[in-house]
Amino acid sequence: MDSTQILLDEIIANQAVYTAFQPIYDLAKEQVLGFEALSRGKRGSALEQPDSLFAAASRYDRLSELELLCRQRAITQFVAQQLPGKLFLNVSPKALLDPRHPKGETLHLVEQAGLAASRIVIEVTEQDKVDDGFLLLKTIAHYRQLGFTIAIDDLGAGYSGLKQWSELCPDFVKVDRYFIDYCDQSIVKREFLKSIIELAKATNTAVIAEGIERMEELALLEQLGIVNAQGYLLAKPSEHPNCEMINLAQHRHTDNKDNPFEQSIAIGWLAKDVAAIHTCTQCLDAHRHFERDKRLMSLTVVNDAREPVGLLHRDQLTEVFAAPYGHALFDKKPVTELMDKQPLVVDEQEQLDSVSQLITEHEFDIRRHIIITREGRYLGLAPLRDILKHITDEKIRHAQHANPLTMLPGNVAINEAIEQRLRAMHGFSLAYIDLNHFKQFNDLYGYASGDSVIKLLAEVTVAVCKHSHCFVGHIGGDDFMVVFDNDDAETLCHEIIQRFEAQSKAFFTPEHVAAGGYWASNREGQKQFVPLLTLSIGLVSPDVESCSNSHQVAALATDAKKEAKRYRNSYLFVCNRRKPSAPVVRLDAVSSDFA
Repeated sequence: MDSTQILLDEIIANQAVYTAFQPIYDLAKEQVLGFEALSRGKRGSALEQPDSLFAAASRYDRLSELELLCRQRAITQFVAQQLPGKLFLNVSPKALLDPRHPKGETLHLVEQAGLAASRIVIEVTEQDKVDDGFLLLKTIAHYRQLGFTIAIDDLGAGYSGLKQWSELCPDFVKVDRYFIDYCDQSIVKREFLKSIIELAKATNTAVIAEGIERMEELALLEQLGIVNAQGYLLAKPSEHPNCEMINLAQHRHTDNKDNPFEQSIAIGWLAKDVAAIHTCTQCLDAHRHFERDKRLMSLTVVNDAREPVGLLHRDQLTEVFAAPYGHALFDKKPVTELMDKQPLVVDEQEQLDSVSQLITEHEFDIRRHIIITREGRYLGLAPLRDILKHITDEKIRHAQHANPLTMLPGNVAINEAIEQRLRAMHGFSLAYIDLNHFKQFNDLYGYASGDSVIKLLAEVTVAVCKHSHCFVGHIGGDDFMVVFDNDDAETLCHEIIQRFEAQSKAFFTPEHVAAGGYWASNREGQKQFVPLLTLSIGLVSPDVESCSNSHQVAALATDAKKEAKRYRNSYLFVCNRRKPSAPVVRLDAVSSDFA
């Protein structure tokens, strides 16, 4: 019996293990989601670190015993410290499938400690190869029946990744830290994370990013929509962890002064990770690059600081080498003699709409690329064809859901704008704008004038909101909605009323303007005096923790707008109610005829 085995036997016999807890944060709710229990061996020994400890247990066939001991220690300490949220327990599939592993012991330990089974998350590591997949599924199903939650740990690091996900149907997936490490500087990792997020949405699975150590990583993960985070940047493992939520402001990469819900995406998302060549590279070596990869159309030329100075195109190089004495003349010359010295270079944060404008201002070959930089250094290439395709797709998508009269976003886009803010737990205000006396105006002055008035209201609203973070949508008819991200909603609503009242008078005859209105028949055929066009605006600031969907928010705004319509003149009604109440009203079911 060697020294390692003797030490392992001593640790198990004396229960000489201790537990460190690392917080997992819900960034959207700014609270602790739970704690991962990380077991350690005898302090100061060769088996204190978990890698050595569990490797030894596996080698000497003591894995089941060790894991049960670690589980018992973790549950006991978790309850003793009254830690909030869920307890994440690492469980090896090998231990689960060990016939000697006692069944029901984990539930017994949990019940004995007075802890609800729903607060336990069984983390199945994805690094171990499992031969009997059916038995593993059966075992996981057993844990789920007992009331435990299931997570896949180290997703992407092991043998069966997506297959295991599809079979186990976990409640959580923890993305392996390899894909988090410098993910802000790797297009491949970023694309992997985007794919995981889409798959998680489709399977109703929560994603946890672990191993976050840099502010830039955290910023990208939040931008992608991953809200559950764990890592040294946020909190290190500790036997007595802090239960309070960290001050996220201290960890932000930069203060985002731009609208976080901007509809136009940044050009960086379309960048492809294409290797660059140095200014000293000879043309023959560049030619070999192109020969090795037939799909490669362009190569960025960079200086010592990795700043792009030009773009070398395959067709240009091929044409030169095809000429008589081409190789003899250019083989050993630097690529700087043939490269395009004025390529289009844009920062990764540049919005696609702005890039589109730059493209239209220049004459570009459809086969060309745009160079993407980060802080002035080369990041990747974006094919012009891909950019144009994305812009076209976005325009088509916008047109499909836009109101045909004003071309403002319609119900689908309004719903999405509200849902985005609810998911991000981002406070906002919502204004429901409705024209008063519009039906009578439409009957008297005709539908063409009615359409012009609606377009005027759209133009006024967009103009007023232009310099603030707002989303303006057209529900239909004479109804509009505006989402405000800043605290200037009331001021802007009053300005919309003032501008509209002043400009809408141009649609009336001088006599009607002088009289302040006109006589017309109501729906019962009775004559009544109708004032000039006015606006009713209902303004709400929904509680993002209480409102679970856009329809609940729309219901609040609808009620506020109804209150505003009680007044004969233009009126802004600011609703103090922030939480939803039944019945739920859908945006596409809201009537536009309250005149």
